[in-house]
Amino acid sequence: MKAAALVIALLIVAPVLLLAGLGLYSRRVGPRASGVIGGRLAPCPASPNCVASSEDAGGGRAMEPLRYQGGMAEGKRRLLAVLGGMPGAAVVADDGAYLRAEFRSRAFGFVDDVEFLIDDDAGRIDFRSASRVGYSDFGANRARMTEIARRFAAGG
Repeated sequence: MKAAALVIALLIVAPVLLLAGLGLYSRRVGPRASGVIGGRLAPCPASPNCVASSEDAGGGRAMEPLRYQGGMAEGKRRLLAVLGGMPGAAVVADDGAYLRAEFRSRAFGFVDDVEFLIDDDAGRIDFRSASRVGYSDFGANRARMTEIARRFAAGG
């Protein structure tokens, strides 16, 4: 009986400790392949834990960019308002047309990086949302960007 209880405890505790360790690790490492490269956001990695508005996202990871009217200042204002109302979000870089936010999950504190590049001539905001660690994100980045797009379309 004691051996069975120990095995059950280990089967529960070990995964929790592993996830907690990965969450801590994601807070210590920086973003993977981020930033603007050749006037575009860095491409998604080969893993499925990333979505982007770029045409080359591929593999079911492509999403529509955010669209706006009224100039860059208005588009950026709306985006910042949306990010300010998102749980676990912190804008960590604001360099004119480029923004980067970090999203920390409630459970285990995993950090995902979300980047935005405003193209005022086209009236669009491209984005890339990627997990820092792991292979799959169980759709977390797509769900986050779907919610951001919904709030953005509603006016921030």
